[in-house]
Amino acid sequence: MIEENIEQEYLELQQQLRNVLIQKEAFKIQIAEIESALEELKKSKEENVYKIVGNIMVRKRKDEIEKELNEIKDDSEVKIRSLENIEKSLIEKIKNIEEKLRSKGG
Repeated sequence: MIEENIEQEYLELQQQLRNVLIQKEAFKIQIAEIESALEELKKSKEENVYKIVGNIMVRKRKDEIEKELNEIKDDSEVKIRSLENIEKSLIEKIKNIEEKLRSKGG
């Protein structure tokens, strides 16, 4: 019974780890897209540019868009760091359970 609980916890931790890795990858992709957009903004000589909001494009000042993109990028980087901490914790818990299972198994 206890071994089943440990195995169940192990499977749940593995699933949580997969979810964290997927979220982390999504934020990394978002950051790459933002960096690409910021690079294009740097190349632009226009004072006003367009931003897609829902199903429409809105004209905004270039510096406002740069500020918004940098804020989103910063938030995403903070979230990645948080997810990395969670990832380390989950990996440690998984290793501990693996050790318990190995010691019980043989």
